[in-house]
This record gives sequence, C-alpha cells and structure tokens, in this order.
Amino acid sequence: MAKQGLRSVGVKKYNHYANHGTVPDDKENLLRRDFRTETINQKWCTDITYIHVQKEGWTYLASVIDLCCRKIIGYAYGTSMTAELAVEAVKNACLNVRETKGIILHSDLGSPYTNQSFEKFLNSRGILHSFSRKGNPYDNACIESFHSVLKKEEIYLHNYQDSKEARRAIFEYIEGWYNRKRIHSAIGYMTPQQKEDEELKKAA
Repeated sequence: MAKQGLRSVGVKKYNHYANHGTVPDDKENLLRRDFRTETINQKWCTDITYIHVQKEGWTYLASVIDLCCRKIIGYAYGTSMTAELAVEAVKNACLNVRETKGIILHSDLGSPYTNQSFEKFLNSRGILHSFSRKGNPYDNACIESFHSVLKKEEIYLHNYQDSKEARRAIFEYIEGWYNRKRIHSAIGYMTPQQKEDEELKKAA
C-alpha cells in the first residue's frame, strides 16, 4: 500500500447511546465469546447499526451472520429501529434453513432483542437466544466487525439522498461483494459463499 500511495479509510465512529433499561435476570450468555463452530447453522450473531441518509436522517440495518462461514445470511433495512426489523432479519436468515431448532442466536441487550415479539419468534423456531453482557461489545464481536467493515468500505464513502438509495447500495455491497467476493482470513482466505458451499458439500 505504501509503495502504491494507498491509504486505508478511517472515519470516526458514530456512537449512539441507546437506553437499554434494566438487564433481565433470565438472560444468559450462551455463546461466551466462543465463535468456533463445526459447521454452518450452529451459531449466529445479530445486531442493528445506524446509517445516515439526507432526507430521512438516521436509518437502521439489522444483520445476521453465520459464525462458521461469516456470511450475512439475513438482513433487514428500515427507517425505524424496532423489534419488527430485528425479527425480519432473522426470518430472512431462516429462509433457506430446514431445521433451526438448537441454533444459538447471539445479540446484545438492546430493546429490539429483549422485546416479547422477538422472543416469541425465536421460540417458534426453536432458536436459543444468547445475550451479550451489558457494556461488553466484544461478546458480539463478529457482527460488530461486519458493520464496521460495511461502513468503512461503503457507507462512509457515500452520501445517500434517501433510504431507497441506501437500501440499493447495502444490497449490492452484501450480495455482490461481501458474501461472494471478499475473502476472510478467519475462514482460510475464502469468501463466505465459498465456505458455505464447502460446508454444504460436506453435509451432502
């Protein structure tokens, strides 16, 4: 990079301090920062990040990542940070999964993830809900890392006029670049799609 006069993009992170309220006594950290898996659809992580557009102001992206292949397997984008948005992302993650019972889904303690409607959906699919400890973002490091990369490589490089333009850019980044072309050292310098295909072949 130095020889070619290239510099990495670095932008100060926007910190939004949401009010998570009290921490429920029945929430458990099942993941315990153990991001290792034997195959796909064993451990997922999810989170919501903030994306600014000119007309609507702050918009929100909920994403779900599979820890085995590091693929974004479900996401939802909208103008409100709600439990419905969080549920939609997980629903999309479940579309191509025959059996979801026993999957661990890790999230933080934000209000969309402690909402009864979110818990109800997980229970209906047999998904086990794991929670980060309050004030410990590293408990959900993999999805935090994805959102950071998304912003550095796409969001911070553009000024979106509205949510429609941002939605299209997010779709193109995730489906056209991140999942299918961007290699990851954590999965042997493969793309998430290559890793997923490899795991599916093993299971066949």
